[in-house]
Amino acid sequence: MRPTRRTTISVSALLLASLAWASAPASAVEPASGVTDLVKDIDQILSDARLTPARAGVVVKSATSGEELYAQDSGKVLTPASNAKLVTSAAAADTLGLDFRFTTSVLSTGRRAGSALAGNLYLKGTGDPTLLAADYDALAARVAASGIKVVTGKLVADDTWFDSVRLGTDWAWDDEPYYYSAQISALTASPDTDYDAGTVVVSVAPGDAAGKPAKVSTTPETDYLKIVNRATTGAETDVLIERQHSTNTVLITGTVADGYDEWVTVDDPTGYVASLFRKALAKHGVRVLGSTAREATPAGATTVASRDSMPLSELLVPFMKLSNNMHAEILTKSIGRKVSGAGTWSAGLAAVTSFAQANGMPTLRMRDGSGLSRADGLTPGGVTDLLLALRSKPWFSTWYGSLPIAGDPDRMVGGTLRSRMRGTPAAGNVHAKTGSLTGVTSLSGYVTSADNEPLVFSVMLNQFLSGSPKDIEDKIAIRLAQFSRTAPADVANVQLRQAQQDSADVECSWLKPVSC
Repeated sequence: MRPTRRTTISVSALLLASLAWASAPASAVEPASGVTDLVKDIDQILSDARLTPARAGVVVKSATSGEELYAQDSGKVLTPASNAKLVTSAAAADTLGLDFRFTTSVLSTGRRAGSALAGNLYLKGTGDPTLLAADYDALAARVAASGIKVVTGKLVADDTWFDSVRLGTDWAWDDEPYYYSAQISALTASPDTDYDAGTVVVSVAPGDAAGKPAKVSTTPETDYLKIVNRATTGAETDVLIERQHSTNTVLITGTVADGYDEWVTVDDPTGYVASLFRKALAKHGVRVLGSTAREATPAGATTVASRDSMPLSELLVPFMKLSNNMHAEILTKSIGRKVSGAGTWSAGLAAVTSFAQANGMPTLRMRDGSGLSRADGLTPGGVTDLLLALRSKPWFSTWYGSLPIAGDPDRMVGGTLRSRMRGTPAAGNVHAKTGSLTGVTSLSGYVTSADNEPLVFSVMLNQFLSGSPKDIEDKIAIRLAQFSRTAPADVANVQLRQAQQDSADVECSWLKPVSC
């Protein structure tokens, strides 16, 4: 199992299609014979033998009237995987606001004597997942520009905006090295503009000749990781890059014929960020004589430099399009900090749950914000009712624009649905959130029928044993795009071949390499 991403932020033009959803009328629609055909066809799709030992929950409703067009186990609690992000992202938009930004500050205590600071220099974070090594470098440059050349005290990393719990309670320990299960800290860094917080890209390339050691580099350059390189140059690329449990030692084995990248988590992001910042200060001629420490910034400390992140309205794009787990968890703790003054999972999840219960989802269990926990539980009926309720929110069009769009090849438009349902009536039509864990798949969102009627749907498939049933999700979504209350669907011509070909065992968000 593995969650995806890879981002250069682009939010223009995503809202145009969403305006129709925000303004759709709420008039009732009379049921017609086409509903009977729809029920029969979805029943047929769900008769797939792969679901015989599994649990399948499916709900379809009219977005204009709320009429239930199809339901199977609508009230059963199922594992949602990344469909949990529908709840977290909506709660973040509602609680934090689309203008919300993370602030990272450099502050000082003590007195200035010329170019010397007789005191400590503090780096205070609030969880910004978009900070790159270059951004810490820019903060260091501003410290130097302020006239500080020597710090006689310590460099202090202040990550107290969040608590010190780094990993989710239910997360599997063997997921720890992988980027989709990175540690959560109020001070973190990303290696690229997918904003995979708490990770470093480890790159392996062929050496000088066959049998010779492979060449290894990291992005950003850092000595925080200890690289143990046992990989050699060979005729094919079959390489394993893995951080050893509870350490920052990265063991590389196998052979490499072509360049290969792996996004590797760091143990203790706060320490990693402190090392990046200390090195950046030295690069800009700022010497810190004291050691690196951790503590809260004292009240009254003087701000030397600061940086604000992009607003949440923009962050929603890489978060939702690429199903970024760490964004979900950071926002969960940020919600807790705002609502209860505690940057903890418990505080954040309590607020997220209250939001969901107040917006059509009375039954849910949230153990994290991303859906990485197998103890998370949502009902298909609750998901569709939430999707209906969100349409009346003032921020809906922006949030809707962040959902993956079926069949659009642009990573920042199609997201985790970019290779699915191409060449079908669902392409460019279905706006939905994917979800994948081993034995779990889900797809929930919005689609417009052949009658131009907006629909909401949720498909949750749990406990299947073999063979990906993602094509079952696609078949249902395509059938909904063909749904007409008055004209029978030409089911024989439902274009499913592409959907079947493009539905991998897991969603693309579990496969980090650039090809994904």
